[in-house]
Amino acid sequence: MGISTLTAARILDGQNQGKLGEEGYLSFEEFPYSAQVKTYNVDAQTPDSAGTMTAMMSGVKTDVGVIGVAEAIVRGDCSSVSGNELVSALELAEIAGKSTGVISTARITHATPAATYAKSADRNWEDISDMPADAVTGGCADIASQLISFESDLESRYAGLDVDGIEVVMGGGRRHFLPKDAAFNSADAASTVEGDRTDGRDLTAEWKAQYPAGDYVIDQAGFDAIDADTTKRIFGLFNESHMQYEADRKNDILGEPSLSEMTSKAIDVLDNNDDGFFLMVEAGRIDHGHHAGSAHGALTDAIAFADAVQAAVNSTNSEETLIIVTADHSHVFTMAGYPKRGNPILGKVVAVGKTEPSLASDGMPYTTLGYTNGKGFRDLGAETNADEGYDGDAVTGRVDLTAVDTTTAGFHQEALVPRGSETHAGEDVGIHAIGPGAHLVSGTNEQSVIFHVMDHAADLVGLAEAALE
Repeated sequence: MGISTLTAARILDGQNQGKLGEEGYLSFEEFPYSAQVKTYNVDAQTPDSAGTMTAMMSGVKTDVGVIGVAEAIVRGDCSSVSGNELVSALELAEIAGKSTGVISTARITHATPAATYAKSADRNWEDISDMPADAVTGGCADIASQLISFESDLESRYAGLDVDGIEVVMGGGRRHFLPKDAAFNSADAASTVEGDRTDGRDLTAEWKAQYPAGDYVIDQAGFDAIDADTTKRIFGLFNESHMQYEADRKNDILGEPSLSEMTSKAIDVLDNNDDGFFLMVEAGRIDHGHHAGSAHGALTDAIAFADAVQAAVNSTNSEETLIIVTADHSHVFTMAGYPKRGNPILGKVVAVGKTEPSLASDGMPYTTLGYTNGKGFRDLGAETNADEGYDGDAVTGRVDLTAVDTTTAGFHQEALVPRGSETHAGEDVGIHAIGPGAHLVSGTNEQSVIFHVMDHAADLVGLAEAALE
């Protein structure tokens, strides 16, 4: 969610409402404080989400591809985890007696949500089937199992500590919690065998046994039935893998809640704790839309994220709640070409004073939005699942778009460098804040500073240390 994504999403949101588009704001762009964040990892100029989110959650920058551990880790080496574990803001909130929650439209074991609760030498160790044998025998736990054992794991690190675990977990990734056995398929399983786990463990059953008063839900109906005033705990796994793109959500087998709905309900549950709460909300499919080369997919999810931020604003008091909005990293997503004011952001460039698309030096029209690399051009018409763009080879060279409707959901922008998927970019990203401590969001910052802003606002370290005395 780099700056070009924010700008294009802002315009698309306005144009969806029948306006020119450029004059509007996404919800969080109206927050009183904003700044820039440097996203590099310790070992990488252009980062990945594991290292970036670990920095935000712990205040310590680390390497590409590792979760919740310091830079001395060797990626993929289980033995290097011990002694390099970092403490996350969510863990500090738990120790301090606050309620905690994690929400993502990606798999809940994916890099960004995992960095709030797990310690792993490899972000890809989402379940035991993803781990090499030496990591399993070496005693490392997969990310999904760490989510289920979070409470006991945290208590084992500190003598005398008694926490109550994460109250709200919602996202995708059900396959990592179920055995590789069709007998354990959920009602909305998309695959013949939904689960991936090769150890026979049904982690959803383990969670229900651990928290018998909690609500485990898999679809819209189950979500709607949750009473936030009386529910103590939610575990929602709404899809086998990632949740649907916002544009494709209506096609889910049994339906799944929007990011705004999940955010509102999470806060309604978490704010029952007078000591406060910590909640992380990720619109993970913005990233996936860009990787697939689909501006429509990415921007539609960015708008849904802005709606979720507004839902958080509506559910909280800015005098007592700090809300920070930022991104793990950017993408090689461009907006250019001298289009006139109000030109459809997903359309072809039409210059000021003109009615027909501008032509490049090769005599063909071109779009305002594009990608530096990726799969490139796709014309899939009304297709709303951006991942369909991965089918087929990367398209090299220019394509004549004269007869192509580039504003459809299934159009994927041209890319300069052919690749199997589009990549992250390395420039700074924006950060927006409102509430106590928000004034500290200014200037250009290391990504790890975000943790310290949260800590300053909520005194997470101080309260946790007091609880451990």
